[in-house]
Amino acid sequence: MADPKGFLKYDREVAQRRPVEERVQDWAEVYPDGVGRALLPIISTQAGRCMDCGIPFCHQGCPLGNIIPEWNDLVWRDDWEGAIERLHATNNFPEFTGRLCPAPCETACVLGINQDPVTIKNVEVSIIDRAWESGYVRPQPPEWLSGRTVAVVGSGPAGLAAAQQLTRAGHTVAVYERSDKIGGLLRYGIPEFKMEKKHLDRRLDQMRREGTVFRAGVDVGSELTADSLRDRYDAVVLAVGATAPRDLSIPGRDLDGIHQAMDYLPQSNRTALGEEVEGQVLATDKDVVIIGGGDTGADCLGTATRQGARSVTQLEIMPEPPDQRPAGQPWPTYPMTFRVSSAHEEAGDRVYSVSTQEFLGDEDGHVSALRLVEVRFENGRFEEVEGSEREIPAQLVLFAMGFVGPEQPGLVEQLGVDLDERGNIVRDTAYMTSVSGVFVAGDAGRGQSLIVWAIAEGRAAASAVDEYLTGSTTLPYPIKPTERPLVV
Repeated sequence: MADPKGFLKYDREVAQRRPVEERVQDWAEVYPDGVGRALLPIISTQAGRCMDCGIPFCHQGCPLGNIIPEWNDLVWRDDWEGAIERLHATNNFPEFTGRLCPAPCETACVLGINQDPVTIKNVEVSIIDRAWESGYVRPQPPEWLSGRTVAVVGSGPAGLAAAQQLTRAGHTVAVYERSDKIGGLLRYGIPEFKMEKKHLDRRLDQMRREGTVFRAGVDVGSELTADSLRDRYDAVVLAVGATAPRDLSIPGRDLDGIHQAMDYLPQSNRTALGEEVEGQVLATDKDVVIIGGGDTGADCLGTATRQGARSVTQLEIMPEPPDQRPAGQPWPTYPMTFRVSSAHEEAGDRVYSVSTQEFLGDEDGHVSALRLVEVRFENGRFEEVEGSEREIPAQLVLFAMGFVGPEQPGLVEQLGVDLDERGNIVRDTAYMTSVSGVFVAGDAGRGQSLIVWAIAEGRAAASAVDEYLTGSTTLPYPIKPTERPLVV
């Protein structure tokens, strides 16, 4: 293990973010010079807090099965090259997860039973950031080519993980993306202040050098039909995500100024990267209301703040979660506790236990206010609190209520794959759909989920595809669709 008494000698420390008044003036990451560099002065002692448990539950908390105690030990011993080799053995893109994952591994940390857990996520991102700076991350092209071809549809974390694994296995892989640039929600859904796109571009360059082919601006299911795709390739991996947004059909929904988060965020991401967006939706000098209390809502909050919103209110129908782990969510499950993101530090109000009843508009047909009512959750349903109705001003309303599955018109309908009761694509234990040779990974098959799940499923689907094409595989198979870690 690392320091046998590290967990006794050192308290938990995390990277310090830039001052709020500074960071809201730009779109750069909220950490000075990047989170990895900000952590380096303290990261070895933080890694030394790892106890190298006999049963490391952090493995179970992470869908990728990251070998966390081993790379903690290597960091403590100042063996950064060894640490990145161990980290890359289970995770293709630790620079993404180290910035974007909510770290279920930390809530499963054994030290976290009665102390603050190890800063696993911070150690992870420090390892990969230092590895890039030191030249430890290099292309790994295959030694031979199999002669088999694979199309990966979708270039989010699941698609990129599957593509990289299959390319390294010797298959000729083409990744299709309907947007004009590769990256999926990593590029246009995640704001710059959470992850600068230089991290994505650097990894894509590595993948190109390994042999992966990227075809952006191609809408598979429209200009390229499903039949044409299947004729061209020996196998197809669907990594199209769960991009059909949940809507709110209440009076006033047709007013101007009401938008889905994934219509709003990509526009701001484009302008933050220097692109021009005609008719961009802006929060400047507006009262903004975000319906939905999750990470996407927080991204909208941070974006509206940087655009100069007059006020921002984030609404959540569920009660405010407790500060401490609830009794019904014991260790090592992932507890629903009150969390503060960088965006919440900067501005805005969070209002819990409310339901939106109606959108009110002005004489020009633009939203001007919301009518809310307080609710309580009793007997398995939400009940309105009598006499609690009120109105709040809003000239911009953003829906961040999650997604209901993959978009069905186009590719999904053309393939004729079976769907489950939630609209997700059905797959067997080898990630194959009801159509032979067509596989699915990530949110399109499991529903909206975490980035670590997407990467894990992309890696696992790649193993299944490799075995389908060649009869056997040496690629790791981190998790089957039926398996679940000890997190909610």
